[in-house]
Amino acid sequence: MKFIHYLEKITGVSIYPLISFVIFGLFFLVVLLWVLKTDKQKIVEVSRIPLD
Repeated sequence: MKFIHYLEKITGVSIYPLISFVIFGLFFLVVLLWVLKTDKQKIVEVSRIPLD
């Protein structure tokens, strides 16, 4: 029996992809707004963290 057959037996399983898509969309929107509102010097400072 394949894994997909287990998912078919769960009631309301179709809501999980929708919830995960909404969470991803909200996260992407928050990061995009943060990037647009932050000044350029702060972004340069954050981008140099891995190199320090």
